[in-house]
Amino acid sequence: MLFFTQCFGAVLDLIHLRFQHYKAKRVFSAAGQLVCVVNPTHSLKYAPTRCAAAQVSTEQGILPPCHHHEAVHDPQLVPCTCPLFSCPWEGHLEVVVSHLRQTHRINILQGAEIVFLATDMHLPAPTDWIIMHSCLGHQFLLVLRKQEKYEGHPQFFATMMLIGTPTQADNFTYRLELNRNQRRLKWEATPRSILECVDSVISDGDCLVLNTSLAQLFSDNGSLAIGIAITTSKVHSSEAEM
Repeated sequence: MLFFTQCFGAVLDLIHLRFQHYKAKRVFSAAGQLVCVVNPTHSLKYAPTRCAAAQVSTEQGILPPCHHHEAVHDPQLVPCTCPLFSCPWEGHLEVVVSHLRQTHRINILQGAEIVFLATDMHLPAPTDWIIMHSCLGHQFLLVLRKQEKYEGHPQFFATMMLIGTPTQADNFTYRLELNRNQRRLKWEATPRSILECVDSVISDGDCLVLNTSLAQLFSDNGSLAIGIAITTSKVHSSEAEM
């Protein structure tokens, strides 16, 4: 009976996942966009992180050691950029993608435009939805987080980070779009480098920010579909043409 119960539960989860994927494909298939269903993960890293420790040290007048990450070939090691855990891993920027895929099992999609379908939006904060997006010869990390910036008032924060240097990030523009029930909401910005802290980007509000009521307007049965498009920066494109 125990074996039957476990198998039956797994089948129900698979049916639910397939149903969510079918609904997303039905909505976005006309645009020819690739749909990825992303399940939530409760963040386990809200112990002090490297980013938080550096911020506290700065506030106390203790300067953290300087690290120069501007060049991809920089010999300095990069800490794990996964916002879910306090991961002790360090490595070169070139192997960050393989670490995220192999250790943290983060999926990666390829294509100029994709749809990020986050399920179970009703779960309590803090909760993260994460995926990697491969486009234009680079890899990007999309982070959607449900977090209480003020006690009792959870908000949703979505941002795109380039797995590369700040100089490389300036060459791109990303767009996040919500579209449902004759309502459309767009956020367009330059991605931040993964060498910057995801927590800092969210704390600064330099991302798409949704309160609970606004997120509910665009959600469908507890799932939120976010269209993602990445293009090269117009400024750099014009310079290249010259």
